[in-house]
Amino acid sequence: QVQVVESGGGLVQAGGSLNISCSVSGRIISINDMRWYRQAPGKQRELVATITGGAITNYADSVKGRFTISRDAGWRMVSLQMNSLKPEDTAVYLCNANVNWQNYWGQGNQVTVSS
Repeated sequence: QVQVVESGGGLVQAGGSLNISCSVSGRIISINDMRWYRQAPGKQRELVATITGGAITNYADSVKGRFTISRDAGWRMVSLQMNSLKPEDTAVYLCNANVNWQNYWGQGNQVTVSS
């Protein structure tokens, strides 16, 4: 079975930094694209960052230059380094991983940025 577990969320002042991570465990044959989404109350879920199986990255315009998505060599963990945080970054951050040709979701990781 495959399990996706997120960690690293919390409360931070505007301008500060956080690193959140997403760890995949279980019987893994293949890991392909991994993504971070976020969802704030009253807003639609949005795609924040993607890293492909070939390590190609893509970011939402709102976070370019501030956030960095990365993975370890075995694709067991994906991290999102968030710098220069803004109050509008406040949301539940959700990890989505394509594992064994299926999509798996983490439970969500609250990030709150105060002004």
